[in-house]
Amino acid sequence: MTNYPPISFTRGMVDPMACLKGGWNLVKDQYWLFVAMCLVGMLIGGAVPLGILLGPMICGLYFSFFQKRRGQTIEFGTLFKGFDYFGPSLIATLIHVVPIIIIVVPAYIIFYLGFVVTMIRQGNEPDPTSIIILFGVFAVFWIVMVLVLIVISIGFTFVYPLIVDRGLSGVEAVKLSFRAAIANFWRLLALSLIGGVLGIVGVVLCYVGIFLVFPITLSAVAIAYEQVFGLGEAASNLPPPPPTFN
Repeated sequence: MTNYPPISFTRGMVDPMACLKGGWNLVKDQYWLFVAMCLVGMLIGGAVPLGILLGPMICGLYFSFFQKRRGQTIEFGTLFKGFDYFGPSLIATLIHVVPIIIIVVPAYIIFYLGFVVTMIRQGNEPDPTSIIILFGVFAVFWIVMVLVLIVISIGFTFVYPLIVDRGLSGVEAVKLSFRAAIANFWRLLALSLIGGVLGIVGVVLCYVGIFLVFPITLSAVAIAYEQVFGLGEAASNLPPPPPTFN
């Protein structure tokens, strides 16, 4: 098992509006480049089930944001640097997606089976009360599920940035992200809600508009990550220096 050095984080430091403003300032001079990167990244990420390629694409976007933040040059091909983190990002994505599928799919099956059984039992004299109770139970279940999914979504906020910036494994990134996200939960929730509103506006604009919003909302998360963890030092691509002899 790899032993990672302890990584500290701050509590209550996320400023949602400052994140959005900082995110826009980060991408505005290369905005259309980031739009193209987000578009291609999401298309590639959605091309394979279970988000197998989604993790590397998101890592590639965060890698680009962090490189830009450090003042380094980025280009379209920088997106594909995310494949350098394929293993950790795949593990993190599966940890995120698989439990949700395990819960959601059986829930749908149970609901429809319950609905069919209830209708068969009704026969020619349907009882509205039974149907109302069935839908009421299902509604309560989904309200609880939505709340759980919100907590999970917030918990995963920093997973991919941690993989890219600190080189953590998928499991370690998930653990640390949840700890830091819970410590900044309400502020991250506010940032998520604002991003959600922007996303809805993008969908209303013939759906294509959502890709115009992605660079801003994702870069805002990159700024939030920096507020909570700080930005690590860029890894050098140069080979180590040769040994010296006395």
